[in-house]
Amino acid sequence: MGKGTPAMLARALRGLAAAGLAALLAACGTVHQPALRIDHSIQAKSQDSRVSVIVLHYTVAGNAAALDILSRGNVSSHYLITDAPTPHVYQLVDENRRAWHAGVSSWYGRSDLNASSIGIEIVNRGPLGDGRWAPYSRAQIATLTTLLHGIIRRHQIKPFNIVGHSDIAPQRKTDPGPAFPWAQLARAGIGRWYDADQARQYRLRFEQEGLPPIDWVQRQLRRVGYDVPDSGRLDPATRRVIAAFQMHYRPADYSGEPDAETLGILQALP
Repeated sequence: MGKGTPAMLARALRGLAAAGLAALLAACGTVHQPALRIDHSIQAKSQDSRVSVIVLHYTVAGNAAALDILSRGNVSSHYLITDAPTPHVYQLVDENRRAWHAGVSSWYGRSDLNASSIGIEIVNRGPLGDGRWAPYSRAQIATLTTLLHGIIRRHQIKPFNIVGHSDIAPQRKTDPGPAFPWAQLARAGIGRWYDADQARQYRLRFEQEGLPPIDWVQRQLRRVGYDVPDSGRLDPATRRVIAAFQMHYRPADYSGEPDAETLGILQALP
């Protein structure tokens, strides 16, 4: 023990020194962050809402099933309007968050519309077969009108950016369908519409002079926002886009045929 004591003492001193150094370094590395204070007193003039589009849908499912799908499934919407006599409005996703309702879509060349849109689902059965479509109740449309006025005001939504799912995804969607009263919303100051007299004049000219070529039709559809082929042919994809346009602006006939009335409306549309 007599010979081992100095060596043991040296090792102990070295251990204490190492421990002290480690503690010192740890103390030096600890930075006490002060509470962050952010000044909100000045707001930039150059800004707007991240939300620029409103997309309207029908559910096909009834109230309970639609609520379950939209709140528990892998799809969602910001709002759900039921078909009760006095419709109930659910907000399922905050307007500042992204809901999963648009899917693969395009409008004025912009894709990923989930990132910039508010989705509103309306409980409605959609197609009933034999060319029939379920109607929307007056109470639903009145409720929707009030809801839309608020969203438009909060986010400064442009009229041409209030659309149906079929407008932004015409190859795969038909909602809100030809029974949806777009013209009634337009009379309430919501959405884009056309001047009827101007559309009539264009229709008469097309009837007298003949219809323009399909590449003109495709260019005009792109001008008003639709994603349409640049084929110069009346192919199936182009017909589906024309049908989507007709469901929105001329729902009495949505065959996808580019007739004089359809093209008159298309040219008159701002």
